[in-house]
Amino acid sequence: MLFDLLKPAMFAFDPETGHRMAIRALRALPLRMLKRSPVGLAIEVAGLAFPNPVGVAAGFDKDAEVPDALLGLGFGFTEVGSITPLPQAGNPKPRLFRLVEDKAVINRMGFNNAGGAAALERLRARAGRAGIVGVNIGANKDSPDRIADYAVMARMMAPFSSYLCVNISSPNTPGLRALQDEAALTALIDAVIAARAEAECAALPPIFLKVAPDLELADIDAIARIAIDKQLGALVVSNTTISRPALRSHHADEAGGLSGEPLRELALQRLRDFRKATGGAIPLVGVGGIASAQHAWERIRAGASLVQLYSAMVYEGPGLGARIVRGLEALMQRDGFSSIAEAVGSE
Repeated sequence: MLFDLLKPAMFAFDPETGHRMAIRALRALPLRMLKRSPVGLAIEVAGLAFPNPVGVAAGFDKDAEVPDALLGLGFGFTEVGSITPLPQAGNPKPRLFRLVEDKAVINRMGFNNAGGAAALERLRARAGRAGIVGVNIGANKDSPDRIADYAVMARMMAPFSSYLCVNISSPNTPGLRALQDEAALTALIDAVIAARAEAECAALPPIFLKVAPDLELADIDAIARIAIDKQLGALVVSNTTISRPALRSHHADEAGGLSGEPLRELALQRLRDFRKATGGAIPLVGVGGIASAQHAWERIRAGASLVQLYSAMVYEGPGLGARIVRGLEALMQRDGFSSIAEAVGSE
């Protein structure tokens, strides 16, 4: 209700200013106890016990400013970042656009963040608190060795992350998606695994890999083979798309990655493709266009053990996660499942 009242005022600002306002508002909230999730929604993925499968996608909390505030809203986990070794201003503004008529967003942010050291200080300060917080790691745009950047971030963040998510799928850093090629991806994952082993932490965090929706079937098969061979914790399917379905907004021709409702069917199909390619041998995280419990349920039935939101919160508010959690419990009971794990891949 509060979001509905404030939404017109927030939408009067440009999207990036509105986003900073949302982060400041969350920072101002008092630290609260985590909400108790329905027992049947608990699920184990990559050795981690998630209280429910609904999380916040990377990009919302780029600098790890509000992970505990998001967890306090009822999300089962949150993923901060993308974070690069050095601070990075990102692409020139404007670089974030609301496509209101399409319930979509286009961004060409370019991994803007305050750098690894700043995020590390915040994550170290929350060490010991409850809740699953993943860290999405990236490479600096002008880095002479991007694989080395990922290794630096893995070594730095491993002691303070529930899981590491290797992001090679942003369309806004030139050449980054080339790391999805088989040889480059193998070298990258090997470097991240080796760097994680060098980190000083009691338990090594699992490694997730975030992929693009704009992949050919041969690419999907190759990524699936590597993920299984390297024993990755999960595949995150998917990032934003550079494709352009029919859109109504006057921002439709802006360059960048498209997210929100127009991405939903493509992201769902890619999830199904990865489920088929992996044979269920590796957990999947469904992302892209999820804006309701029904959308999340569809993704879970298609093979996702976890789901993530971001763009839908622009239009539906930060309470969306808790609403989806409640709706998932009802859908699970309606369809005769005693646990969310039973429903994964059951379509």
